[in-house]
Amino acid sequence: MKTVDLRSDTVTQPTPAMRQAMAAAPVGDDVFGGDPSVNALQDRMAALTGKEAALFMPSGTQSNLCALMAHCERGDEYLVGQNAHTYRYEGGGAAVLGSIQPQPLAQNAQGQMALADMAAAIKPLDAHFARSRLLCLENTWSGHVMPMPYLQQTTDWARQRGLATHLDGARVMNAAVAQAQTEGGDVWTELRRIADLFDSVSICLSKGLGAPVGSVLCGSSALMAKAHRWRKVLGGGLRQSGVLAAAALHALDHHVPGLAQDHALAQRLAAGLQGLPGMAVVSAQTNIVFLDVAHGLAPALLAHLRQDGVLATGMTRLRLVTHLDVDAAGIDQALASMQAFAATHAER
Repeated sequence: MKTVDLRSDTVTQPTPAMRQAMAAAPVGDDVFGGDPSVNALQDRMAALTGKEAALFMPSGTQSNLCALMAHCERGDEYLVGQNAHTYRYEGGGAAVLGSIQPQPLAQNAQGQMALADMAAAIKPLDAHFARSRLLCLENTWSGHVMPMPYLQQTTDWARQRGLATHLDGARVMNAAVAQAQTEGGDVWTELRRIADLFDSVSICLSKGLGAPVGSVLCGSSALMAKAHRWRKVLGGGLRQSGVLAAAALHALDHHVPGLAQDHALAQRLAAGLQGLPGMAVVSAQTNIVFLDVAHGLAPALLAHLRQDGVLATGMTRLRLVTHLDVDAAGIDQALASMQAFAATHAER
């Protein structure tokens, strides 16, 4: 039985062609700036996002943390969503390692913060308060594509108040693909439109793009110089990391169109789950489907899925993520398992 892993888009395996690219990668010592594959990836990502420079990082968590530490000094604060990844799911690194105070704010169901709440959170220039320095947004957020008008409005607002802006774009490629489909444009144009609104952007390569490791932080040359120093301090200085950069370059060349297929498979999954007893599709955008499971049945459902070769995560709400290693047959396998479970539950 084939295993269908819907736990995350981080579980992908390098394709044979990607492994060949990794094996053939020219490498050097990146700490000395001498790895040609890393340099090529950084130059390419800087060009794609319209930034002066870019920096290859081992992880999205480190990429975001280096951005926060480059933008802020000790005693500064950043405005961020209450459920945003940079606040909730990255170990409190900004506070623990950067001495940067997070100012978490309420978000609506699409992850958006209200301008009034952001305005009320900015501190006056007074020795009693942390210094408000940065606004941090996320796109996509729980699979939702952040609307361009919202991004434009909030980043304009931030600039008018002297705040820098950072985008946790772990899945921003998914957002760009979705926007291109909706607006009939080009994915690279949409990526540039999003990135243009921010002083820095972190883009994950090991999620939808299917590379095994890494994120890239993009921004001005001065900001990347500061981030480079913090990357070293945080233990992110890698040596012959061109074998990893080559995987990312291969993904940019070959895996971007597949994101649209991931989105279509998520919609197929959501459609098949509609109306099943004891289950309710909460949201299904880009490559993430959220499913509420009633009556404390989630543990039993997860066990049932495992027996049928389907892996998922969650408690009362399941998160199901499509990616490079999931195809239509895998979605049908997951649906058959869930439909069988729902039928058994309905009989009770």
